Amino acid sequence: MICHHYQKGDCRSCQWLEKPYEQQLAEKITHLKHQLSHLNCEKLVWFSPFQSTQTEFRNKAKMAVSGAVERPIFAHPQGAVDLCDCPLYPTSFKRIFPIIKDFIGRAGLVPYNIEKRKGELKYIFLTESHATGKLMLRVVLRSESKLPLIRRELDGLLARLPQLEVVSVNLQPQHAAILEGEEEIFLTKQQYLPENFNNVPLFIRPQGFFQTNPNVAAGLYATAQEWVKHLPISKLWDLFCGVGGFGLHCAKILKQTQSQPIALTGIEISPSAILAAQKSAQTLGIEQVEFQSLDAANFALNQTGNHPDLAIVNPPRRGIGQKLSEFLNEMQPRFILYSSCNAVSMGEDLRYLTHYKATKIQLFDMFPNTAHYEVLVLLEAHQG
Repeated sequence: MICHHYQKGDCRSCQWLEKPYEQQLAEKITHLKHQLSHLNCEKLVWFSPFQSTQTEFRNKAKMAVSGAVERPIFAHPQGAVDLCDCPLYPTSFKRIFPIIKDFIGRAGLVPYNIEKRKGELKYIFLTESHATGKLMLRVVLRSESKLPLIRRELDGLLARLPQLEVVSVNLQPQHAAILEGEEEIFLTKQQYLPENFNNVPLFIRPQGFFQTNPNVAAGLYATAQEWVKHLPISKLWDLFCGVGGFGLHCAKILKQTQSQPIALTGIEISPSAILAAQKSAQTLGIEQVEFQSLDAANFALNQTGNHPDLAIVNPPRRGIGQKLSEFLNEMQPRFILYSSCNAVSMGEDLRYLTHYKATKIQLFDMFPNTAHYEVLVLLEAHQG
């Protein structure tokens, strides 16, 4: 990938840009194997890394806004250089950003000046559905003072961007490096951006986590389906479930391959993500499903019976931790499907999961040109 921002030193987010892609993958595999070196992995099946395209793979832009109201700058949250032509974004974004900048000027959204603590507009988030090409725009403001002007100019923006389905304002009043606040004000009737991976309907909603590399995410979910479809599973938990991608994919394939009913429980602390997961389950027609907005670890630790055959865990970077790992040892679902964005914390968790052996593993290059990656591991309880 050629990037003039990197060449000039203006942006170094893609810190591995000068490494050949095969070398990047080799170094990630080496790093992953090092995190698992303490395990007995003699029978662990390693699948080839799931590769990503190098350009235009992101479905979302998180842009800090600076400059002047008539000439706003869309930069990386830790930078000050306009990155509207970043090669990681879809080509369509290059046509959309100027229209959004014009909207900012018409609505008088003065970019927030950190040093002076003046201005209103802090960030814009633009998301595109990989399935439909439809868009969601979120505008992060310091206060509600500009809402009347935004509403006044909204029809003009929607006329110029007919693919824009969801528009919202997020209020973040704090003088701190926080991307968004708790309050979300929807300016459109539509509050969900429909997405679809592997014929499983998913929905993107403000304040709900969604993978930013759709092609690799679809491959991750498809692999989970493939690994579980012939396993003896009738009840599954999806902990840290987000919008329900793993649980819904697995429940769908198990429903197709098994004669017995499939019961799915999904737990995620984000209420917004749970609303999206519930909408997906309804659209998909899965009946025995329950998504709840709870702390995933607390939910699991408070369960005393009716345990699952499969526990799916997809924790944040900190991992699931010793307490939940040891609880899973005691509860002992037959299988655990562990998806991780941090192999270091996953490696520590696997130290605690002493009643399990890893049987399958695959690296997913969700973040090419960086040291980051995702990994999926299937664990099976020791018998006897």
